[in-house]
Amino acid sequence: MNRTRYRILYMLLTGFLVLPGYGFTEETSYDPLFLTGGKSPTIVDLAVSDSGRNRDIPVRVYLPSGKSPSPVVLFSHGLGGSREGSAYLGRHWAGRGYVAVFLQHIGSDASVWADTPLSQRLSAMREAANLENFMLRVGDVSAVLDQLEVWNGADRHLLKGRLNTEHVGMSGHSFGAVTTQAVSGQRTQRGRAVFADPRIDAAIVMSPSSAKLGTPESAFGKVSVPWLLMTGTKDLAVIGDADMKSRLAVFPALPPGGKYELVLYDAEHSAFTERALPGDTEPRNPNHHRVILALSTAFWDAYLHNNVAAKKWLDGDGPKSLLETDDRWRKK
Repeated sequence: MNRTRYRILYMLLTGFLVLPGYGFTEETSYDPLFLTGGKSPTIVDLAVSDSGRNRDIPVRVYLPSGKSPSPVVLFSHGLGGSREGSAYLGRHWAGRGYVAVFLQHIGSDASVWADTPLSQRLSAMREAANLENFMLRVGDVSAVLDQLEVWNGADRHLLKGRLNTEHVGMSGHSFGAVTTQAVSGQRTQRGRAVFADPRIDAAIVMSPSSAKLGTPESAFGKVSVPWLLMTGTKDLAVIGDADMKSRLAVFPALPPGGKYELVLYDAEHSAFTERALPGDTEPRNPNHHRVILALSTAFWDAYLHNNVAAKKWLDGDGPKSLLETDDRWRKK
């Protein structure tokens, strides 16, 4: 083997692939936006049947190429969404070696408005943002995790042996962020994390919000798993009372250790989705999705894959290389 081929093989094995003309060095080789060549993720629609609650939960699974067990990341959509939304996240995460499972929460999904006259849609959406649907959502998360474990061990099932359920991430946007907070450590006014699922190892919260009862410190002061919060300077929703003060109050209340906050300048509530929402006033910034993909991937890599290079990138100057001047990033 000549020296050139030997060097390429060495760099591939060590993760330091240097491409002439692209400015990569061994110190900066970690790239959370890089997708390996090969097949695109396989997309599979399935349904979880929760007989105990007489409830079905549609899921969309983004399967990475390859056959080895992969960490699992769940995503919970916002009010009026579906398992089909935010596909840019599912495709990228699967392209990075994660099994991305997107839940659909019946009762607070697209069915709320799909067959409703335009003049009545806002009212119908407001009615769906209730405690009952919140309870259904948190139950959906545990039910899906239970079923994934069953499918992972089921002979002749598509997911047989494909899931590493020892490493699970949870994420969500808006109402999905509320869901994510609840199942990954937020506490009630009485100080109990009653909805937390111990199988969740890390969480990404897009458009977080403070609890309506109690203080941010009582709600978030004992969150033990790593959290990555993402919001924007104009992250306001038509439904709900989460203002910027509420969104920005979460991070200071979190205990140190694996906690991060991204605030994208001029990003509205829809910045974390794939389409603008009625009432949006700012043009969509294509760099926002680039930053969201990079930071979320580095976070998963660091805390689900235990990737040392990803943790170093996340805690170092990596994020700053992607952020624009007025974006904000902090960690503790």
